[in-house]
Amino acid sequence: MSASSTDKPARVTPLASPGVAIFLKLAPITLAVFIAFLTIGLQLPVLPLHLKDALGMNATVVGVVVGAQFAAALLSRAWAGNFADLRGAKRAVMAGFITAALSGLVYLVSLALLGRPDWSVAVLLLGRVVLALGESLMVTGAMSWGIGLVGPQHGGKVMAWLGIALYAAFGAGAPLGVAINQVYGFAGISLASVGLPLAALLLIAPLRAIAPSAHRRTPFYQVLGAVWRPGLGLAFSSVGFGVITAFIALLFAARAWGNAALAFSAFGAAFILARLLFAHLPDKLGGARVALVCVLIEAAGQLLIWQADAAYWAYLGAALTGFGYSLAFPGFGVEAMRRAPPQTRGLAMGAYVAFLDLSLGITSPLAGALAQAWGVEAVYLLGAVMVALAALVALGLMRTSPQRAAHG
Repeated sequence: MSASSTDKPARVTPLASPGVAIFLKLAPITLAVFIAFLTIGLQLPVLPLHLKDALGMNATVVGVVVGAQFAAALLSRAWAGNFADLRGAKRAVMAGFITAALSGLVYLVSLALLGRPDWSVAVLLLGRVVLALGESLMVTGAMSWGIGLVGPQHGGKVMAWLGIALYAAFGAGAPLGVAINQVYGFAGISLASVGLPLAALLLIAPLRAIAPSAHRRTPFYQVLGAVWRPGLGLAFSSVGFGVITAFIALLFAARAWGNAALAFSAFGAAFILARLLFAHLPDKLGGARVALVCVLIEAAGQLLIWQADAAYWAYLGAALTGFGYSLAFPGFGVEAMRRAPPQTRGLAMGAYVAFLDLSLGITSPLAGALAQAWGVEAVYLLGAVMVALAALVALGLMRTSPQRAAHG
């Protein structure tokens, strides 16, 4: 054997690029979140119509019941964030899946009370609250777990991939929910809401956990002070998503355009496409800059739905809303993460997502009252105006460094 051959350094071929390695670490968590969030996707086109047709409720009650989940999630974010930081992110996700499954059992109880519509609605409200607790644990724990696995420098990618799972579940779950409801009724939706989170639980059970990131509970207000500016941008940009989830089915029913499942699918498909093509941009270009462009696209989608005189315009408006909102969430989220102390990762993400809950919890009943007074299409004008306000927040964030914001 020649000296040249022995002295020549061995060439090492990397097994995977950094992007592939990140994807492989996040893929099982992402898949489990997708399966669990099908529970919510199934309900999007079905629950408003169940309240209206089976229980005889008006648009205001529909808004209150739909919004109850987001209001309850808002109140649970601090608890869920501290749970993930102190007890471990994986444990938080597992607890979330179990709690979400319990909400399906509560829905089944509501069906036994169809003869007493007010009571049935009250039990449905309880089910939405239970689902909110599960969702809060799932989202906060999954984001904290993912960031712990791949590092905070890839936080935008974590939020992007988990967002793909969430909104793919909304897009795929909507037509699936319509199909289940046509054959098995709301009982089928309730049973599926039990089984899907339990299937997700089995998937993540063998996965590696990460160590808790904190040893003592952090006051919520300390983290809230660091993330409120990007959180406000998230709140405004989430109004467009909120009015689609709560009222697009009622708009299609009022216009006799058929079922609204394709509108949810258009939103979800555009959302996923934007994440697949541009998920790297918030980490690379800056979250506020990306969010600014995206919320303007989202506002245009809301205006298109407001003026739609045919179903295909509403589909296009839903797609533009989904495309714009897709990167608004990680865009503002990157800004939030850069402003929060690293040891409070779970609590910071909980505080940030709380602004989504606040937005949706207020939007649904407010838009319900607006729809009752001015017609359901009016809620999309409201959506356009509120989403446009997020652009002002993004401009403000571009002028404020994370260091100044954290101490300001």
